[in-house]
Amino acid sequence: MFVRAYLRASTFEQDATRAREQVEAFAAERGLAIAATYVENESGASFKRPELFRLLADSRPGDILLIEQVDRLSRLNADDWSKLKAELAARHVRVVALDLPTSWAMADPKAVEFTVRMFDAINAMMLDMLAAVARKDYEDRRRRQAQGQAKAKAEGRYKGRPADTKRNDGIASMLKAGMSWSKVQAATGCSRATVAKIAKIVRP
Repeated sequence: MFVRAYLRASTFEQDATRAREQVEAFAAERGLAIAATYVENESGASFKRPELFRLLADSRPGDILLIEQVDRLSRLNADDWSKLKAELAARHVRVVALDLPTSWAMADPKAVEFTVRMFDAINAMMLDMLAAVARKDYEDRRRRQAQGQAKAKAEGRYKGRPADTKRNDGIASMLKAGMSWSKVQAATGCSRATVAKIAKIVRP
């Protein structure tokens, strides 16, 4: 049984490793060693998460996917959550979350088979519930944000997100130096659309 920690933040402005100490302390308290840590900055509402699927590809039956909170794993819609659950089930990976006490038995190497199976069933139900709550929270925040922007626009106060001039200057310099768009993305963590926008300015 290997423990594989998964740390996620939604944007590159956020620190995806913020919960590393908590996750490592949780494992240490139970005498478990974390075999590998997978870190990425991707939205929990996106099914396209390379590091999460690299973790799953590396996993063997019985391995533990250790997360700080269930919403680090999923803010997915119902269809995508079903796909991710199917992937976890197919690989026999056990999800353990610090905010889900019913999952902690999965991390006990001394737990008897009956206990593991019982808590596995309870855990599946709780994961479904918390994943649904996380998705609702995501949708509520997006709706409130859109309402706030619409109100600000109507009142002439909305200016949009300020440009990151330091980052944009760096992207422009890389493009001028002949770096490919893919390498610029990898170096800065920005979207392809951002690179394309700046490329139009650099290469009219």
